[in-house]
Amino acid sequence: MQFIDLAAQTRLLGQTAHTLETLRTDVEQVRAGEISKPVRDLAPLTIRTQQLATRCTQQLSVLSTSQYAAMKNGHENLASLAEMSAQVSIAATMCTLAIHNRTEVLLYEDADETPEASRRALGEVTDRMELAAKAYRRLAQSLSRRLASTAAQREDQRLIDQALDDRAAPAAGELAQEAHRLGQATKPASHPALISSRTHVR
Repeated sequence: MQFIDLAAQTRLLGQTAHTLETLRTDVEQVRAGEISKPVRDLAPLTIRTQQLATRCTQQLSVLSTSQYAAMKNGHENLASLAEMSAQVSIAATMCTLAIHNRTEVLLYEDADETPEASRRALGEVTDRMELAAKAYRRLAQSLSRRLASTAAQREDQRLIDQALDDRAAPAAGELAQEAHRLGQATKPASHPALISSRTHVR
């Protein structure tokens, strides 16, 4: 278990929520337009969303190996973060699909020449971003409240200590077993000839 600055992680959760809300507004603006230049209009949004998805996954990885996992509702919160990280990743993919939906007319004769398919994809992007933003803000507020509460801090510290004890117990058992094996391996064996000579001594 690594101990990290949870106050900094709280700020990062809140920043992620704000970034998602900003991205959602930008996607809505593009969706309301003609999307006549899809690569120019959507590629920057796609890149920003992909970068955010990477940061979400990185934070999930950091939190999952920290004291956060042992705190109250830690595993449930990590599961929520994993789901929201997936939502952001899918939103980035949908942005790429929205570009393709407007450019495939250059590749296929039966492709839709209107921007409707792209708009539908972007509508799903905004839905996923809104869902993720609400979840990140909720998790940020929850963690902030626990860090501000003395009673919650004591409860979490007890849970963290218990998790450390649970991890230490198997490790101690393994060390004892290994020491026993080494002791058995290094114990001098009785020589048959010596046994025989001792049995004939009167």
